[in-house]
Amino acid sequence: MKLFNMLKNFRNDESGAVTVDWVVLTAAIVGLGIAVLATVETGVNTLATNISSEIAGITVN
Repeated sequence: MKLFNMLKNFRNDESGAVTVDWVVLTAAIVGLGIAVLATVETGVNTLATNISSEIAGITVN
């Protein structure tokens, strides 16, 4: 009888549910950040190359 009560209490205990929610939310935010970085990376590299080429082409008298 005591074993069944322990199992019932364990099944109804939701104290770790908030932790799981925060872990999932954090993982989603990190994944979104990585996706944004992967998307923006090509444009930033192209822009940096263009700026570098412009600066290299400038002559100072």
